[in-house]
Amino acid sequence: MIRPLRNFFRPERPQRRIARVPDGTRHYIVGDIHGRLDVFNALLVAIDEDDAASGAAETTLVLLGDLVDRGPESAGVIARTMALGKQRTLRCIAGNHEEMFLESFDDTEMLRHFVKHGGRETILSYGLDRATYNKLTIAELQQELIRVVPQDHRDFLSGFEDVIIIGDYVLVHAGIDPRRPLEEQRTGDLRWIRERFLKHTEPFSHVVVHGHTIFEEVENREHRIGIDTGAFRTGRLTALVLEGDRRRTIQAVETDGTIGIEKAEAE
Repeated sequence: MIRPLRNFFRPERPQRRIARVPDGTRHYIVGDIHGRLDVFNALLVAIDEDDAASGAAETTLVLLGDLVDRGPESAGVIARTMALGKQRTLRCIAGNHEEMFLESFDDTEMLRHFVKHGGRETILSYGLDRATYNKLTIAELQQELIRVVPQDHRDFLSGFEDVIIIGDYVLVHAGIDPRRPLEEQRTGDLRWIRERFLKHTEPFSHVVVHGHTIFEEVENREHRIGIDTGAFRTGRLTALVLEGDRRRTIQAVETDGTIGIEKAEAE
């Protein structure tokens, strides 16, 4: 069939990229938890039920970082995650809040910064009472932090990864520097980048799955997918499910003290 002449002068519409994960695998990728153990537990139950109903596959659970801060049960989230690692295949990415937490044990200036950005709630989740907390100098607070946080929690967080590549996807906490190839990314960008990454419209080498920046709904763009739905504030925690070339979501949503599960196909 002859193509009409006028069509030769129209730009070709780019085809949507079809990204895939390796055949026979299923990946559940969870966004920023921020101390919301309640919705995290509900989401884990929903993931187990979904996995059992979806047929045989090599299944991996991935947490995109920021397990701690802001929400009320950071210590419980860490303990739950440590237990998960003994029960199933689990991989965890380090977020900027894990970075602040760990550096606070040695750096009082970082500790000041940490407590202003949700670290207060993390410290209280380890059993330090509010009255005592409010009386401490920053140096005294650092000593209490060292005392109340178990060493195995610190060691566990220190072992988190920065980047995970799965097929045509790259998983990171915050995003990537568009100017650098994956092998040259800087840790600071992987954990903290925002506008330079979010405003970039050209293709990356992989589809980037990230958290860090809160969206009311999953931000499903052609070259990146943002799955931080603000669990500590909205009560909505999201898991992105990748299998073959399919994408879908499972969300645990707390409303007025009741947690429900919502599922949807992603484009």
